[in-house]
Amino acid sequence: MKQKFYVVWNGLNPGIYDTWEACKLQVIGYENAQYQSFETNEAANEAYKKGYAGYRLTAPKKPPVLSESKPAGTYIQESIAVDAACRGNPGDMEYRGILVKTGKELFRIGPMAQGTNNIGEFLAIVHALAYMKREGMHLPVYSDSNNAIQWIRKKQCKTRLVQTPVNVPVFDLIGRAEKWLNENTDLNPVLKWNTAVWGEIPADFGRK
Repeated sequence: MKQKFYVVWNGLNPGIYDTWEACKLQVIGYENAQYQSFETNEAANEAYKKGYAGYRLTAPKKPPVLSESKPAGTYIQESIAVDAACRGNPGDMEYRGILVKTGKELFRIGPMAQGTNNIGEFLAIVHALAYMKREGMHLPVYSDSNNAIQWIRKKQCKTRLVQTPVNVPVFDLIGRAEKWLNENTDLNPVLKWNTAVWGEIPADFGRK
């Protein structure tokens, strides 16, 4: 099979990739992703330098088909899924992460008093990213929380929860998670789990 080169203008980590497997980790599940395949490295580099808008102005009328931000037909088996559960809002919060392919639980934290589900989702994603960085794993992370994914991209937990003497441990974890995000780069992709198509996320606690 002839090698192709993949330009990612808008994705998790923009750049040029020499395999579709590497490219899709940057774009699948990423809102408004912009990417395209090319037959040669030279063509890919030229298109990347032009930027997406510049490339489209000079592109053939029928470019190779690698469209913008199409929903993934299926999820990536080699991945980690995370989820959180909370009894009350705020309430006793816990979260965990599992390997999607095998169902093996990699970590579980909690319950912790006076947390929220969104905080748990945020912490679960950061925990998964830190776990993989430590273990040298290169897998995407799936979450079904839009809020948590946006917080990860902003590197800040935008909770409205008020700190109290009871939930100090929760806020300690938030502080550590934000610090880790701001000190680490080249993170694994964080993708949105498509519940409507794929069903409940594999890390779901089953308490709905």
